[in-house]
Parts: sequence; structure tokens; C-alpha cells
Amino acid sequence: MINSKDYYEAGLVLHGHKCPAMPLGLRTGEAAMNALGVSRAKDGELVAILELGENHCATCFADGVQMITGCTFGKGNIKKTGKGKWGLTLVDKKAGQAVRVVPKAEAMMVSKQSDFMQKYRSKGIPASEVPEEVSAPLIKNVMEAPEDALIKIGSVAPYKLEEAAHSFSGFVCEECGEMTVMEYGRIKGEKKVCMDCASK
Repeated sequence: MINSKDYYEAGLVLHGHKCPAMPLGLRTGEAAMNALGVSRAKDGELVAILELGENHCATCFADGVQMITGCTFGKGNIKKTGKGKWGLTLVDKKAGQAVRVVPKAEAMMVSKQSDFMQKYRSKGIPASEVPEEVSAPLIKNVMEAPEDALIKIGSVAPYKLEEAAHSFSGFVCEECGEMTVMEYGRIKGEKKVCMDCASK
């Protein structure tokens, strides 16, 4: 069993500030992993599909998911759908199964209606500048709430993930001299170039 409390301190180091959304990502990832019976990804054996969009509150959620699941930008096994929601579908590629886990709206409303959000974040104050006495109770609530009060866990179901094979081929752009993945190359006159140089 995965325990989100084991990842909280490392999550803070990755994330950089204290807020309730990163811990909520930890708890959501924990629930998904335990439902699937999987360990943290060392390679690309898990894929996290987040329903987050851009420029909305609580996207910090993604850092908690990355920390606990091991699904990261660098490994290429985390994706965003841009729906502006906080759902997580975690896919176990080996078993061909997935589960969708979503923080409960009523639990999220506690944060949205709190001083943290109303008096600080919605006024443009960075989370790192919110007094700890304001953020700490929300974080404690997220980390200690019973799972069924915080999260809705869907059924584990078959899931087929279509993925392209990783490319290991590359070339040096003949204009800028930078290494480029072969599939992203362009031909400009007689030269093999990167996309940036091709568009100049």
C-alpha cells in the first residue's frame, strides 16, 4: 500500500510552497495506485492522465500526482487533457487497466471558500507568501481526512493506451548546431535543420 504521508516532504521540495492542492494530488495519486495495486513508476509502466487545463487555481495538484506516482514530464508518462477539472486517470500499462480518481467537489469547496483562497490567492498573492497559519489547517485537513470524505474512486477497468515508440535517432541541425530528434527535423534547401531554423 502506498501512503501519501511518505511523499509529503519530498512533494514540498519539488513544489516549492505550501498549499492544499499539492497534497490533494498526493492523496488522489495514492488512491489510484492502491486501487490498481501498483508501486511508484520507475520507468514508464504507469501513465497519469490529468484533466487539468491552464491558468486556473489548484494546478499545483499535478505536482502531488507526479511525486507519488512517479509519472513525470521527463519520462513522458504524464499528460494533460485541458478540461479544467481535477480528475486523474492512472493507467497500468502492463495489466492493461486504469482507474479514474477525482477529489470530491465538497472537499475542494472547503479550500475555495477559505481565507487561503479568498483573502490571498484570488487577490494575486503568491502561495509562498500566504501565512503558514492560514495554509496549515487546509493542508492538515487534506492529509488527514478519511479517503471517502476526500476522494471518489472509480472502478478499475480495462484500458488500452495507444503510444508511439520512443525515438532514439537524432541529428545536429546544420544551421544552429543543436541536437534535434530525427522525427522533428526539416529540410531547408539542401540542409537538414530543426523546426526553429526551418521557420526562419
